[in-house]
Amino acid sequence: MAKTIGFIGAGNMATALAGGLVARGWAAADILLSDSQPAALAAHAARGHTTTTDNRELAQRADVLVLAVKPQVMASVLAPLADLAQSRRPLIISIAAGIPVASLAHWLGGDLPIVRAMPNTPALVQAGATGLYASPAVSAAQKAEAEAILGAVGLTLWVDQEPLIDAVTAVSGSGPAYFFYVMEAMMAAGEELGLDAATARALTLQTALGAAQMAIAADVDPAELRRRVTSPGGTTERAIAAFDEAGLRAIFARALGACAARGAELAVQLGKTE
Repeated sequence: MAKTIGFIGAGNMATALAGGLVARGWAAADILLSDSQPAALAAHAARGHTTTTDNRELAQRADVLVLAVKPQVMASVLAPLADLAQSRRPLIISIAAGIPVASLAHWLGGDLPIVRAMPNTPALVQAGATGLYASPAVSAAQKAEAEAILGAVGLTLWVDQEPLIDAVTAVSGSGPAYFFYVMEAMMAAGEELGLDAATARALTLQTALGAAQMAIAADVDPAELRRRVTSPGGTTERAIAAFDEAGLRAIFARALGACAARGAELAVQLGKTE
């Protein structure tokens, strides 16, 4: 396992990962963070992490570099680090959406061990889901390192083809927003049926949590769990029929397809190597 992990960018996801690593027993001082804004580093320094505003200083010390900056600035952040990356050859883990391995390697001066990761926001509460793709230069030991780092905040799963990261984005990367959207709709519908806002909210959120926990713990798939709740001629059956009449499955298919397509578009727009 790597001795030091350096996060370039100290935003929410880097904060979540650093916290998860410490909770898993990683020494706080072996987690390095850099950011162009000193204010973003203050809380990390207070937790015992090594901090700097100099990305090159971090790159000189870290065994693993986690790229946690906005996709739009990735090229300008990486280009000044190319010589260090080529001489030290750290494992590179990118959690930036839409940037292909080829572009990251190009900006860093050539072929390197690079892992693309697509975490999601529940990582902020140690309940994330992350899809991972490893470039051919990544060794088995480095895959284990990447899995340990992202696994500090939740579930990790590998895909064996880079374009599948767009499917991961569609399902889990953007997925929390879909569930929040459903929660919004259920709360609003509950209020329309006469519940006060606090009651509608509490019932909706607890039901979402309970359903997810049941699905995770069950030895059957969600379709069977749904059937068990849906008594013939009952209230739930009437609701499911309304969803089917509205074409809910097709709506989700279109929505996730649009999300994946946008991911592929971003790879072209943000990952240019010219």
